[in-house]
Amino acid sequence: MRSLLFVPGDSERKLEKGFGAGADVVIVDLEDSVAAANKVAARATAADFISSQKHRTGSIIYVRVNDLSTALTNDDLAALVPAKPDGIMLPKSNSGQDVQQLAAKLRVHEAENGLPDGGIRILPIITETAAGVLAAASYAGASARLTGLTWGAEDLSAAIGARSARDDNGRYTDVFRLARTMTILAAGEAEVAAIDTVFPDFRDMAAFEKECREAERDGFTGKMAIHPAQVQVINAAFTPSTEAIERSQAIVDAFAAAGNPGVVGIGGKMYDRPHLRLAERLLARAKAVKASA
Repeated sequence: MRSLLFVPGDSERKLEKGFGAGADVVIVDLEDSVAAANKVAARATAADFISSQKHRTGSIIYVRVNDLSTALTNDDLAALVPAKPDGIMLPKSNSGQDVQQLAAKLRVHEAENGLPDGGIRILPIITETAAGVLAAASYAGASARLTGLTWGAEDLSAAIGARSARDDNGRYTDVFRLARTMTILAAGEAEVAAIDTVFPDFRDMAAFEKECREAERDGFTGKMAIHPAQVQVINAAFTPSTEAIERSQAIVDAFAAAGNPGVVGIGGKMYDRPHLRLAERLLARAKAVKASA
C-alpha cells in the first residue's frame, strides 16, 4: 500500500474519478466528507458503486466507516460488508481494543453474508484523540486483521485545542511530531505497514513531494491522498529505486553466500544484521509493488 486515496462515498462522479486515479488503495469515505444528513444515502451510493466496480479496478478497496462512538458503525457495516470491500478504515481509534471490537463486528457481518472469516482487513487511524496517541503500543497483537496503522492531525488538533498542527515554516509542531513518531514505532512493533497522513494543500506539489520523501526516509511505506493528482507523486516516492533494489539484493546475497554470519563486507564497507533486515524489508516492498502492477 503506497497510495491511499480518499473519495467521498456520496458522489458517484468523485467515486468514478477516484477509482480511475491509479491509487493502490481507494478509501470510500462515509465519515468526514459526508454530511450527517447524507449518511444513509452515502451508504447506498457507496455500496452500489463498490459492487459494480470491484472487479473492474486494480485498486484495493477500503471503506472509512464512522467511528465507534457515533452509533453509526453498525449501520455502515451492514450496508457495506455485502459489497465485499477489502478492508475497513477505523477513524478515531483509541486503542487496540477498538480494533478488536471492530473485528468482532466484522466477523458477524462476514458470517451473515457468507464471506470468509477474517477476510476483511482493518486499518485504524490511531492519533485522532489524545487517548489514541497514548495507547499506540496497544495495537501489537490486537487482531490478525490489522494491516497497517496510520495517523491524522486535524482531529487531534480539535481534541487538544491546538490552533494549528504546523508552525510558520510548515513543519509539524512537537505534539504532532510525537503522534507521527508513535505511529511509526507502533507499526514497527505490530509488524504492519506505517502509512503517513494526508497533505491538505494539494496545490503545493513541491512541498507535498518533499513531505513524501521525508516520510519514506523515516520508515513510512505509504501515504494517504485527498486528491487524484497526489497519487502518482506518492507512488513514485514510495517505490524503491533500481539502485536501492540492487544494493539491497547485494546485501542479502552476501549474507547468504557467507552462511548468514553476523557481519559481511561488501566493497570495503561492513554490513551487520540490521542492514540485512532493512534490505529484506525494501526487497519485500519492491516485490509487493511489482505484484500489484
